[in-house]
Amino acid sequence: MTHLAIPDLAGKAVLITGASSGIGEALARAFAAQGALVGLHYNSNTEAAHAIAREIEAAGGSVVLVKADAASSEAMAEAVAHVAKTFGRLDGLINNAGSMIARIPYEEMTDAHYDKVMDVNARSVLSASQAAVPHMKLQGGGFIINTTSVAARTGGTAGSGVYGSSKAFVGAVTKGMALEFGKYNIRVNAVAPGVITTAFQDKYALPGQLDQVAGSVPLKRTGTPQDCVGAYLFLASESLSGYITGQTIDINGGQFMP
Repeated sequence: MTHLAIPDLAGKAVLITGASSGIGEALARAFAAQGALVGLHYNSNTEAAHAIAREIEAAGGSVVLVKADAASSEAMAEAVAHVAKTFGRLDGLINNAGSMIARIPYEEMTDAHYDKVMDVNARSVLSASQAAVPHMKLQGGGFIINTTSVAARTGGTAGSGVYGSSKAFVGAVTKGMALEFGKYNIRVNAVAPGVITTAFQDKYALPGQLDQVAGSVPLKRTGTPQDCVGAYLFLASESLSGYITGQTIDINGGQFMP
């Protein structure tokens, strides 16, 4: 799918976390197509990440691969530093890495499960952003876009409550960072996808959940990663959204209207 050219994204260096599948993969391809320099972060999905990078390069795009455990603050800081060093700059960060880990009801939750979910979904946003801000300050500003979830607004579905709560944390972090980083001309926003057909949903969707959502939402279908791309490109572009910060864009086919 082609997008309208957004001139102010060309030449900008953007690190996208969790970019080896789903929404992150679609974003890596879309930003590369806009002429951005893409830091493609992955962890376990090595083969897919390398295949995406090869396709981006074959299409004339610029990409650097970074492998890091999103749950490790040290690893994420190193990933940010590597991308900034490789491209000589860092203008944007898209905190998209995340996982439900498993569906576990609150009544059965363990400290170990809590730690896994919060480390990968919540703390990763803090560590990557903290590492990225000094590089953006050198450029006179930049953007951070965090991926939250409709689950942050609704409490989630059976067993995904802690995941939803970790994403609600990210939503609050988005506002707090927007307040703090505005003085550096760094805009911080979030995108909250609804039910998007990805490998994530293949793994974690409840039986019949996708069909149920498709039948009940106003647009009568589940979403695709491509449905999400435009919002991120919009929020990344200073010319399109230069006075927007601290906001969350919901992409859910009308499933939830805040």
